[in-house]
Amino acid sequence: MTSGIQLLTRGRAIALVASTIALARCSSNANAIRVGSKNFTESLVIAEIYAQALEAAGMTVERLFNLGSTQIVMAALQRGDVDLYPEYTGTALVDVLHEAPLRDPAQTYRVVGEAYKQRYDLVWLQPSPMNDSQALATTAALAANYAMHDLSAVARLAPQLRLATIPEFTSRPDGLPGLQKFYGGFKFADVRTYDIALKYDALLSGKADVATAFTTDGALASPRLVVLADDRHFWPPYHVAPVVRAGALAKNAGIAKTLDAVSPHITTEAAQRMNAAVEGGQSPADAASAFLKAARA
Repeated sequence: MTSGIQLLTRGRAIALVASTIALARCSSNANAIRVGSKNFTESLVIAEIYAQALEAAGMTVERLFNLGSTQIVMAALQRGDVDLYPEYTGTALVDVLHEAPLRDPAQTYRVVGEAYKQRYDLVWLQPSPMNDSQALATTAALAANYAMHDLSAVARLAPQLRLATIPEFTSRPDGLPGLQKFYGGFKFADVRTYDIALKYDALLSGKADVATAFTTDGALASPRLVVLADDRHFWPPYHVAPVVRAGALAKNAGIAKTLDAVSPHITTEAAQRMNAAVEGGQSPADAASAFLKAARA
């Protein structure tokens, strides 16, 4: 999830993005809807879904993708350099509004929606059921063997299990220490840290029994892997939704109608499949096109 922009200092990055967007706007169609995205696979794919849905509804779209971090894209939206982009409710709450995490999805959506309208004159449209939150995963075979389908079961069975994770998970309050405090248990027989890309290899090769995950990881599209339910809702929700300038909605009410019709189809499982497709070499545009074709079927 890195780009050339991230290698620059924060000040230079913002200046570069601002100048790039300014140049784009000089030659743009004044009636075009400018769709932005962050600089990682899932954001690119969902932004493409939004862009293609709007085009299918007869609207002209300009793509300003791969802009960088949340802060950079949010600044572009506030300046009016982009009209909308996909954002996560949990990210908005914690990273933009600097509020404590909430565990209820509806409350999280309501809080960010009200705050964004009051502070920034931005509107959150219909959220998707897709939730890109933290998780633990295991193999389907181990889940069946241990009758292990949720985190409460993992907490209880941990002394028999080996965990594959990334280094920061062992010390973060929303990682292993938090799980131990919130659920109790979670005293694994062995904890080994890996690079992000190698966690699932450890799980599938039998070197680990449980691995840390994000719920929309492309690897989880495999039928060999299952996500263990967070049955007590330890991790906050990260549902995705279009965030749109109020001025853009006032100018074109079709934006809300079109995107609100698409968003319910963006499920966690659909995101897993699209992320897996792009990781396998498909372009974000082609992954988005295939998704929309299936959604219309």
